[in-house]
Amino acid sequence: MADSRKIESAAAAWLARRDAGPWTAQDQQALEAWLAESTAHRVALLRLQSAWAEAGRLQALAAGLPEGEIPPRDQWSDWIVAGAREPVSVPMDAVGSAVNAAPDLRALAFAPRPRATRSARWPSAAAAAAVLFLAAGLGWSGWQLGGRHQASYASAIGEVREVVLADGSRATLSSDSRLDLRFDRGQRHVALVRGEAFFDVAHDRARPFVVEADGHRAVAVGTRYAVRRDAETLRVVVTEGRVRLESAPGADGRAVPSALLPAGSLATAGREGVLVRSLPLAQAKRYLEWRKGFLAFEDVPLTTAADEFNRFNARRLELADPAVAQLRIGGNFRWSNLEGFVGLLEQGFPVRAERHPDRIVLHSR
Repeated sequence: MADSRKIESAAAAWLARRDAGPWTAQDQQALEAWLAESTAHRVALLRLQSAWAEAGRLQALAAGLPEGEIPPRDQWSDWIVAGAREPVSVPMDAVGSAVNAAPDLRALAFAPRPRATRSARWPSAAAAAAVLFLAAGLGWSGWQLGGRHQASYASAIGEVREVVLADGSRATLSSDSRLDLRFDRGQRHVALVRGEAFFDVAHDRARPFVVEADGHRAVAVGTRYAVRRDAETLRVVVTEGRVRLESAPGADGRAVPSALLPAGSLATAGREGVLVRSLPLAQAKRYLEWRKGFLAFEDVPLTTAADEFNRFNARRLELADPAVAQLRIGGNFRWSNLEGFVGLLEQGFPVRAERHPDRIVLHSR
């Protein structure tokens, strides 16, 4: 230990001397002679040189300088770089002395590390075993907690938002909607707090995907379907796979039979029970045109269309009298273009629009 410290002190002194003052050819020859004496000398020089390169300055190398003065960094750069490459030509000053010459360390060879004995290997083996034990414990804890996940997602009025869930499923939230998720090892549970969402469910037979709203549960394993929550009803539209619709017991306490909904099903659940319609798949998908920015109507009262537009727009559409509300319309309309929709009504129906910053009121004419 004492010898190594002496060698490092000597190496530091050489480097400090090299950087602090004039460096002659005789000084260069003396340094090379010192390096040739022992591999340990060369290792010490390289180690200090590397530390200087990393830190930019090394206090130990300030020996021979006035107190508080640090060797300029730039004086070292050329020598450090030269030591890492093939030897470069040594510049000479006017009297033939070497200037900024770096020692040739190409012949440096590191001594092989002594082979560890059994007793020396024991602490390392014990440490490795401890690390493996800790990793196994963390892995067991991770397995116990695996699949447990809670999150909430919401969309603003006029926003359609798609999110990727923790299990790889995708949910597309309609305007002004909110989901509360709770996934664990046995079930993937989604509470539809408000609005509507379309689900592209990742297949997982061990964990059913359950969307619950207002006492009803739409259960799937791997499928694509939408669930919408209104004031008094729940609507489920299935576009792929199958969904089992379950309802809470009725007011009399009797269990309500579940309904199995294949692709193309449109189910409405409310106080009066569950009504299921089987539609062509293309027609069922029209109920989900909101994902593409459209609202599709097929011979519906204007009051129904107004309610749909109001789900997507902060500026509300109001109907001033029953005659306007009973008008029936059909077609595809962009839910973001309320003004355009009202203009079409004025052109094709006996309707007069009264426009305000926060609402448009329709009157009969």
